[in-house]
Amino acid sequence: FVGRTALLAAAKSESSAATTAAAASAAAPTNLNPLEQFFEADRNPEDEKPVYGRSWKASELRVKSWDDLHKLWYVLLKEKNMLMTQRQMLHAQNLRFPNPERIPKVRKSMCRIKQVLTERSIEDPDPRRSAEMKRMINAL
Repeated sequence: FVGRTALLAAAKSESSAATTAAAASAAAPTNLNPLEQFFEADRNPEDEKPVYGRSWKASELRVKSWDDLHKLWYVLLKEKNMLMTQRQMLHAQNLRFPNPERIPKVRKSMCRIKQVLTERSIEDPDPRRSAEMKRMINAL
């Protein structure tokens, strides 16, 4: 993870001028740099291997509201971007990507969200609203 720390250090130095004012306040959050969201939190090598969850089932997604599905989509998109960034960075350093099974779980959940939203758009009696929903779903 040498490259990761170097990249984070470079990102922190670029944003140091912008964060000096924010760092002065005691109520400021610790995660100020948006680039840090593309990396997993540091863990101790002695810690036990974390257990990651499963993908979302379509039946679980069907009970969620449109807004909840929208929020979940962007959480999954952020997770996917973080995993892909980490995989690419480790690949460039000829290191093994830990837990590669996480990427298919995220992709499967995202596909199931699209499936549930498509089902809802088909069931909508208003053809204009249904067409608008389908356009939004295809844009995801």
